[in-house]
This record gives sequence, structure tokens and C-alpha cells, in this order.
Amino acid sequence: MVEVAPREAGPGSVRITIEACGVCHSDLLISSGMLPGTTFPVTPGHEIAGRIDAVGEGVAGWQVGDRVAVGWYGGSCGYCDACRDGDAVLCPRLSIPGVAYPGGYADSIVVPAVALAAIPDQLTAVEAAPLACAGVTVFNALRNTAARPGDVVAILGLGGLGHLGVQFAQKMGFDTVAIARGQEKRDLAHKLGAAHYVDSTAGDVSQALESLGGAKVVLATVTNADAMSATIDGLGRRGELVMVGVSPDRLDVSPLQLLNNARKVYSHASGAAVDIQDTLRFAAQSGVRAWVEEVPLEETAAAVAKMHEGRARFRMVLTTDR
Repeated sequence: MVEVAPREAGPGSVRITIEACGVCHSDLLISSGMLPGTTFPVTPGHEIAGRIDAVGEGVAGWQVGDRVAVGWYGGSCGYCDACRDGDAVLCPRLSIPGVAYPGGYADSIVVPAVALAAIPDQLTAVEAAPLACAGVTVFNALRNTAARPGDVVAILGLGGLGHLGVQFAQKMGFDTVAIARGQEKRDLAHKLGAAHYVDSTAGDVSQALESLGGAKVVLATVTNADAMSATIDGLGRRGELVMVGVSPDRLDVSPLQLLNNARKVYSHASGAAVDIQDTLRFAAQSGVRAWVEEVPLEETAAAVAKMHEGRARFRMVLTTDR
């Protein structure tokens, strides 16, 4: 949906002229009304990149013309324990673009200034947009694990999140493993930077990881709980299964599996504005880029359909003529 008339930037907020907006799988959850607090009509979109064109009263540190990105984190209360502890993305009053206010499938958007991340000069708007959600999700998850350069880190899945996860893992200095279905994805995995490839249809995934010494981290980007469970026995000493893919199904894991090697299984949220900014900086410096297909804003419906049917390679990005 496109906003016909730009809204005014109120106190503490800025208005952004949108240049690009990524299409995310969770946009379907928002447009379906599955997230509490969503009001209709709804304008989805939380992978936003553009330029500030108006600054509201009381906003410091930003000015008209600044290039900025906004992701899943679209603002928070600032006073709860999570916010005060530097964990604003878990604020119980988290504002999500497309839920708390109209999102990025539009020509412009008004957002709280606290949600802004600066875009480095080395990145175009199209390059920055998918990094504001998909990018920060995998980058922030990886950098908050116990893995250190040289450790074996496996990325489960080679889709919209996974293709970025492999790139970030390799650039962080990890001995990177890509896990996906089918031998036809081997060349893609190596092209993205993986040192090793595991075809999950050709044998036991956990045994393949054990043959590499055991994974310090498995970053699960898929939405298949069985595929996640299949990696647990492949975790090495104090290894971690970190889930960023969403599935309503239950994991198949026993306490004994976790006790062996003192393993951990947990999920990770995307990140706040400062995490998005760190992601953009790292990507600019390292050369990590999302593989995208650009589509004009007017063809949003077709782009969303392609993403949710799994035909995108690997992220769809809506562009305006700005």
C-alpha cells in the first residue's frame, strides 16, 4: 500500500523519503493480522532505506538529507528493564513498522528517531534495505555466540537468511559450513564463502559435523524444526544451536543430548537500531551483500508472492523513483 499524502514528523520523530524496502516473510504475518496490535488497513514493510526529509521537534543527531535505515526494531519505550539493560529489541512495548505505524511499502514513512541507523556511503539503498532485518538477524546472532575466529560454524539453510549467514560467518573468520538439501547447492555454498558443504539428504548431518570436529555454533535459518533437531548431536563442546528461523513445531531433543558436551539451544531476536548500524558498517567494510531482485513499488503484490512462494533469489526489494 502507498501513502497518498506524507504525514508530518511529530515530536521525537523523522519523516523518511523511501528509496528501497525489502520484502520479508514476516510481512505476511503482519498483513494477516497475526501479530497483536496490528490495525487495518495495514502498510507492511520493515526493511526500509531512504533519506530524512523532515525532522520533528526534539530530535537531535539527525538532519534532513541523512541516509538512514529502519528494521524490525521501530522504536521502544525507553524505560522498561529491557530498554534500560540495552536490550530494547525485547521491549514489551516494541514498535514494529507495519504494526505500530504504517510501514515501508510506501513513498514515505514517519518513524521515531530512536529507530534510525545510519547507512554508510559504500552501500546503496537497495543494498542496505535487506540488511536492516535479514542482515542484522544473522549478523547479530553470530556475533553474540561463543564462537571465535577459527571455530566451526554451520549455517543451516541457504535462503534469504542463510545466504547472508554464510557470508557473515566467513567474513568473521569462522570455519564455515553450509547445510542444505541437494548436491546442486554445493557450488552456491562455496561461492557464498563456505569452506564445507553438507547435503542433508545424503546422510546424517550430525555425523558430518562431528567429522569436522563438532560445530561450535549451528545457526538455523530454516523453518523446519526436524532439520534443526538433526544438528544437535553435531554440536561440539559447549556448542550452541541458535535459531533465527521461525517454526511452530516442537524440537526433538532430550536433556541427555544437551548434557553431553554441555550444549545450548536457544533463539535470537534481530537487534535494535545500533545493531542494524553495526551490521551495515560490517557489510560495507567486508563486502557482504544480499542477493536481491529489484521490483518497482507498483508491483508489490507480485514481489510478495514470489518471496512467499520461495522463488526469490534471495531477497525481493521494492524500489521507488526517488
